[in-house]
Amino acid sequence: MKTKHLIFTIIVITILLVACRQNKDSDSKFNLDFEKIDNGFPVGWKISDNGLINTISLDSIEVKSGKYAVVIESKGNMLIDNSLAFTLPHDYGGKQITLSGYIKTENVTEGYAGLWMAILPSVAYNDMEQEKLTGTNEWKKFEIRADLYPAITEKIVVGGHLSGKGKMWIDDLKITIDDKDIQNLKPYKPKVLPAEKDKKFDSGSKIVFPELDEQKISDLELLGRIWGFLKYHHPAIAAGKYNWDYELFRILPDYLKINDTNRRDRILLNWIKKYGNVPACKTCTATPDSAFLKPDLSWIDNSTMNRKLRALLQNIYLNRQQGSHYYIHSAAYVGNPMFLHENDYPEMPYPDAGFRLLALYRYWNMIHYFFPYKYQTDKDWNTVLKEYIPLFIAAKNELEYEFAVTQLIGAVCDTHAGLENGDDKIDSLRGNKRVPVQLQWIENKWVVKDYRQVEGIVHSYAKIRKKTGLEIGDIITHINTQPVESIVDSIKKYYPASNEAARMRNIANDLLRSNSDRIHINYISSNSKRKEEKELTCLYNRKLIRYKKNYAKCYKFLNENIGYITLESIKNADIPIIKKEFKNTKGIIIDIRNYPATFVPFSLGSYFVSAPTPFVKFTRGNANNPGEFTFTQDLEIPKPEETYRGKLVVLVNEFTISQSEYTAMAFQAGDNTTVIGSTTAGADGNVSEITLPGGLSTSISGIGVYYPDGRETQRVGIIPDIEVNPTIKGIREGRDEVLEKAIEIIAQEKKKD
Repeated sequence: MKTKHLIFTIIVITILLVACRQNKDSDSKFNLDFEKIDNGFPVGWKISDNGLINTISLDSIEVKSGKYAVVIESKGNMLIDNSLAFTLPHDYGGKQITLSGYIKTENVTEGYAGLWMAILPSVAYNDMEQEKLTGTNEWKKFEIRADLYPAITEKIVVGGHLSGKGKMWIDDLKITIDDKDIQNLKPYKPKVLPAEKDKKFDSGSKIVFPELDEQKISDLELLGRIWGFLKYHHPAIAAGKYNWDYELFRILPDYLKINDTNRRDRILLNWIKKYGNVPACKTCTATPDSAFLKPDLSWIDNSTMNRKLRALLQNIYLNRQQGSHYYIHSAAYVGNPMFLHENDYPEMPYPDAGFRLLALYRYWNMIHYFFPYKYQTDKDWNTVLKEYIPLFIAAKNELEYEFAVTQLIGAVCDTHAGLENGDDKIDSLRGNKRVPVQLQWIENKWVVKDYRQVEGIVHSYAKIRKKTGLEIGDIITHINTQPVESIVDSIKKYYPASNEAARMRNIANDLLRSNSDRIHINYISSNSKRKEEKELTCLYNRKLIRYKKNYAKCYKFLNENIGYITLESIKNADIPIIKKEFKNTKGIIIDIRNYPATFVPFSLGSYFVSAPTPFVKFTRGNANNPGEFTFTQDLEIPKPEETYRGKLVVLVNEFTISQSEYTAMAFQAGDNTTVIGSTTAGADGNVSEITLPGGLSTSISGIGVYYPDGRETQRVGIIPDIEVNPTIKGIREGRDEVLEKAIEIIAQEKKKD
């Protein structure tokens, strides 16, 4: 989700972790027994408070030992954690961390109590979910473990949590790393790996490419495949012994001189042997037959490589790296890929030809091995590498390089993918000044949907309207004498998206941009219904933002029988009130034509089911077998405390993306749900970030998201039960036709018994 983020129950803990601060007193012992007190609370510890009725405090009566224990009491529900957290002041290296401690509970229901720890960013997570400690229990020792990856660890947080209702006490915690008490350990000083010491090509690759013919392009395609294969499979490279970017530049000069396949294969054999023999792998396993996607190594057998070279690559695959890897890691709990140690070389905004080829190799292989939706791209991904080699090498300047990267990103057909940073030349070409209106693609026309506010400058809605001279519902037909349709056709390939609805949404933001002070348009006026011409003033060289609606509350009554909720401003604290206020209504409308302010699939979604209900399953990649994706078990909306008996109508459109789509899936699991609106953005699943030479960054959907029956969501989006699109007539009349249809549906339905 482009939030970055489909994080399930861990999301509340993640919010907590951001707020946690390290204990600055590194010379003192850790306060793991809660005996060191300041202002009535244990020193170094933090509380999360997510808006439910709960308390976390000291108890001097119920203790395991010493003077104090911590007690957590909650009258909330199982979907919100009341958490106590301590952030370690240092990293301590090692392979495994263990948190142990004593817990006592009283009447824990609708959730569970436990210890928890998080190794950040997204390295590992454990919260005793498997034990699910509930009910009433006397003091008992518990223990949780997590693997450590010091090379990528930024923070270690430990503590205790209680979800649901009841009480828990915690006392006498202990932390060990590789069975050594952390109280006695010295801070870890990470070892500088050979890959980090290699600075040979920091000032440039110095690669000069000859004229490219068909054979040279094919040879470079093969090199890119082998380079990526070795990067993710060879144990020596996985151990960080080589700067793999720079190893490419070491082989390229000789490789570019080859003129026959025999010499090519000799160079490749000697290159691979340089990195040593691959030891036999005792833990490598075959790809299971049940895997949804299997590694695609067909190129090895189908290539023109000689038998010896093919055998060498196949042996590396059979004995590939397992476990910790310098370049790839699966995020804790969710499982999306984390691409590590990928230098974006920001000091070279226009990378030389060698670095441009590196960018293509890097991105293509990331998608080939770790993109869960590779099979959904419009082009066969196996053809993309060869196609783009000439484009990347031939890019004559920074702008052409950015265009090449943008087109490559567009080939993955993912609305989560886009050039997010480093696209300054493209952005400048589109225009630094903007007309403060919002266009929307309605009935195959570009329509003025709303006015926009200039970020940092306060102008009234009426003033902006007067300044533009345009009315809501006006249709733009030409921009600077060019038909809008031809403009859009010429720029579509530079707007990556999962589907056309999302692409047009993104293009709409840029149509009325310019580097000039004025834009000439032809338009059809909503008043005169005739074609007119106008010079529009580009007001400011600043970002445009939407006029914020006055959401004093995220919920309201549309009438005495219908409740309305917008997720754009919802808070956890709103949910119990919503359930109480709307309990006896005939229907509830939930508007997700926006991005949720709070993660609510479980906390609010459970209100609309009468029993635990599966609503989603995922495919996750396997860093130990790149290219393998397997399905997880179905994830359920949990058993509710109470079930809403009326009708639920969910509103969606092209602005429903990522976490919004995931949330809509959760509501679809409801007993009496109707989804209405139009095609959503079709980009679901946690986001994985990618950096490329030139200071560029982009993202992909990192896990596959499917309905329990296997139906797709990526590219397809959330398909409405009833399709309702806004009309130009409705826009001009100031109507919300999707909302009107929702009200009509509820009015026609009888309340469920």
